[in-house]
Amino acid sequence: MRTATTVELSRDSQQVIDFVREAETMGLDICWVAEAWGSDAPSVLGFLAARTDRILLGSGIIQVGTRSPVAIAQAALTLAELSQGRFLLGLGSSGPQVMEGLHGVPFARALTRMRETIDVIKQAMAGEKVSYQGDTIRIPLDGNSKPMRLSIPANTGIPIYIASMSPRMLELTGRVADGWLGTSFVPEGSHAYFDHLDAGLAAAGRIRADIDVCQGAEVAFFDDEEAVTRHVAGRKLELAFSIGGMGSEKTNFYNAAYARQGWSDVTGEIRQRWQAGDRAGATALVTDDMILATTLIGTPDMVRRRLRTWSDVGVDTVRLYPAGDTLDTKLSNLAQALDLVADLDHTPISSPSPAD
Repeated sequence: MRTATTVELSRDSQQVIDFVREAETMGLDICWVAEAWGSDAPSVLGFLAARTDRILLGSGIIQVGTRSPVAIAQAALTLAELSQGRFLLGLGSSGPQVMEGLHGVPFARALTRMRETIDVIKQAMAGEKVSYQGDTIRIPLDGNSKPMRLSIPANTGIPIYIASMSPRMLELTGRVADGWLGTSFVPEGSHAYFDHLDAGLAAAGRIRADIDVCQGAEVAFFDDEEAVTRHVAGRKLELAFSIGGMGSEKTNFYNAAYARQGWSDVTGEIRQRWQAGDRAGATALVTDDMILATTLIGTPDMVRRRLRTWSDVGVDTVRLYPAGDTLDTKLSNLAQALDLVADLDHTPISSPSPAD
């Protein structure tokens, strides 16, 4: 199992840079850079390319629709060159609140836009003249211009990952992507994701081994279960926001993901209470199991068992979000997690329920 992390540079930039450089020294395989509604990813990736030597660097994610497909291809080709081939292109559709509320870009037809964007990116990265007349993308725009190709050398070896949660986007991921960036993942309910991912793979004549399954979770270690319980209690407001407040009033991929993986009896109520302004009521509905099932929080033995479960269901790369208020604490949690991942192949372990 490979290891990864995700960073975002909206604040404490020097600490983030120090964290990535130390993580590389520890042996971490991949660093993904998010942008969401904060700092942009390509700028940070270019800086990290100059500050690191070995670690793979990925956009996690560039939001499709906020840039033209050719601009994304230009950034990918440039970052692959600057990093000497260490760049991974992660794409995502984001959500209606960010796309429409922040960028002023229609969120409608996100699936079509993703598929067409990747088609154009592949044309551009292959050194072809870009010519595409789709439903969301038209290049050239009209008869007054002709197709062009980029002047930067072609590079068809840049892996493309898609961050996806909905069934149709998961199928597209299986059809066209080199990797899947997943989140809110419950290994015991992984069929809610894998059924659709595998359908896309099969439609393209591929199998699961042809795609990198990369899943992310917070990782935090504690000496006893009482300390675990206290930390989990502090995470419930954040999860209530994801289930009840992320996205728009009508579209929330996190809510749908948790519902499909076994919590449909409470996800609707959490969303209703959050949207009504009852933050405390929404948070009270989040159970310890909802946190523990989708994270790597616990005693070392608990986290070891969960990592084994993730590996057994088919996770190829575990994306670690080390908890901690200080750089030292984050690095300590990361170091412990890396040691456990390294030991996976040598320590057969049973897999009890998430709450154990």
